[in-house]
Amino acid sequence: MNNLHCWVYLKGDENLSYSVRPMSKEDINQVTEIDREAFPTQWPSPNYERELRNRLSHYIVVCDAEKSFEQPEAKTSSAKGSTGLAFIIKRLFSHDRFSSDGPSTSIGDYIVGFIGFWFMGDEAHITSIAVREAYRRQGMGELLLISVIERAIELKARILTLEVRVSNHAAQNLYSRYGFTKVGVRRGYYTDNREDGQMMSTKDITSASFQAHLHQLKQAHSKKRGTVHYQVAR
Repeated sequence: MNNLHCWVYLKGDENLSYSVRPMSKEDINQVTEIDREAFPTQWPSPNYERELRNRLSHYIVVCDAEKSFEQPEAKTSSAKGSTGLAFIIKRLFSHDRFSSDGPSTSIGDYIVGFIGFWFMGDEAHITSIAVREAYRRQGMGELLLISVIERAIELKARILTLEVRVSNHAAQNLYSRYGFTKVGVRRGYYTDNREDGQMMSTKDITSASFQAHLHQLKQAHSKKRGTVHYQVAR
């Protein structure tokens, strides 16, 4: 999924810009933080490190290009009492022996939302989508949905599927606008309160009618939120 990249320039005096790209391992802490904020009653959080290693799973993040994130760098742990030859050699050749005792950091992208899906056969199944509370109702969720649909088309998927809480009418309305229809109910699907999950699915996303509709929706989103430039490197 490393070929996906786009920039989003939002209208207004602030001239804000956002980027959409594949999720990397450096994003795991922020994605987990967003997951906990969006789904505080669902525990535990998905293991995103394992998800990134899974060849079936694909994750996309949206970043605020005007902000940065200080990412603590993992340091080699030195357990008490470790005096073996292997440990001594590791310390001699480790960069940590040249660093101060304080934690080191690196500057990375500030993640404001993410979306994940599993690609199996001709189906792309959306497993999660979340946006930081401060960035909600600004078109970020819709942008992620557009991005995942386009990525699914690139992967030659024919349909997209998902589950959504039966009480989450706002999300259902968004999905319906993008061609998802209700196809069934999973009883007691959500483990925190046993709420039912509404199953939704698209028709053939490779069809000319679906892609024409998607193009119209992208134009409407751009008109409302700003010009969106997609660039996919081959």
